[in-house]
Amino acid sequence: MRAVWLLVAIAVLALNLRPPFTAPGALLPDIAADLHMSTTLAGLLPTLPVVCLGVFALAAPPLRRRWGDEGVIAVCIPLLVLGSLLRAAPAVGPFPWVALFGGTIVVGAAVGIANVALPALIKREFASRVTQVTSLYTVFLTLGSSVAAATAVPVMHAAGGNWRVPLLALAGLALLTGLVWLPPFRSALLRIRLSRSAGADTAVPAATAGTLLRSPLAWQVTAFMGLQSLLAYVVFGWMPTVAQDRGLDATAAGLALSLSTLVQAVGAMCLPLLVGRRDDQRLPAVGLFGLSALGLLGFFLAPLPWIWVSSVVLGFGMGALFGLALSVIGLRAPDAAIASRLSGMAQAVGYLLAALGPLLVGVLHDLSGAWFLPLCLLLVVCLSGAAAALGAGRPLHVGATAPEPARSSSELT
Repeated sequence: MRAVWLLVAIAVLALNLRPPFTAPGALLPDIAADLHMSTTLAGLLPTLPVVCLGVFALAAPPLRRRWGDEGVIAVCIPLLVLGSLLRAAPAVGPFPWVALFGGTIVVGAAVGIANVALPALIKREFASRVTQVTSLYTVFLTLGSSVAAATAVPVMHAAGGNWRVPLLALAGLALLTGLVWLPPFRSALLRIRLSRSAGADTAVPAATAGTLLRSPLAWQVTAFMGLQSLLAYVVFGWMPTVAQDRGLDATAAGLALSLSTLVQAVGAMCLPLLVGRRDDQRLPAVGLFGLSALGLLGFFLAPLPWIWVSSVVLGFGMGALFGLALSVIGLRAPDAAIASRLSGMAQAVGYLLAALGPLLVGVLHDLSGAWFLPLCLLLVVCLSGAAAALGAGRPLHVGATAPEPARSSSELT
């Protein structure tokens, strides 16, 4: 029963970790007009969260050593509430956008820390079902993103054009999530008290940072995470613009992105079927990068009616890749402590790398006046990601020098 409740809690928390970014993106024109933001300043709003994901990922392992996995989540949920309330605060003073950006940083801190903590928690509690539980987490992560992007504008219109109402709704969702997590929090607190009464050291053992920095496998996992993230954020940022340049109207271009995003949930859901119970993930990882490349080629070059099929292919490949990248973090770590450090390293470097992707695509498009060079960049990213996957997908643990012996997966109890 405890394992089932924890699965529900993980799924509910996952619903919170992307709407704080996708909802303001959908509301950006209205927010910019209301707060009198310049185009440059408005353009920072969708970029800032990605940078925060990378920067604050580094804070998670030290917090985990001090407070444990549930303790880190207990910090993140109030930050989600506070950040959402700040972003919805009334505009005051000569810089009416200060609360909006400040709240975005707070939310980015909460999500960046939670992103790192959850793979360690999954490794600790579901060591024999890392891929399956990570797939569940990824599905709800993607669903939260899609629902927020689709409902933010209708909710704003229903509230009389007030863009702050959808952001306040996210604070309410985070509060409900805190209620769901109360039983795991109480269980963790009880374990700590029992350990202290027995005279045990309750601190989580620290994994050696140097072990990761000297490990080629850790850097291959980091490259895998970063390159698939770069690909994803380029698609999120530029897919509608490419579609419009190819001849779709603005509404249809938005639908193409929504379709691709929704199919990502299907890709994440199918990940356990693609990977199975194998310890070696190289073949599915390379295949998924190849599938994503095929979707990109169709989206950029195929006849216009095929753009919808290409959106589905691209979404499926990217959704499964994201779930696999998160799974590999847990699979390559021998224990939860190293999973936390490896998650911090992979996501810190990965998201900072991903933040450069949309910028590079914009520069290449401006220099060439066409989409051929950006497409070439994305294909190179897919090829490089496949190369990284050949290392990251090996059946090794960080610090090991030989393949791990085959293991059978036991059922959840």
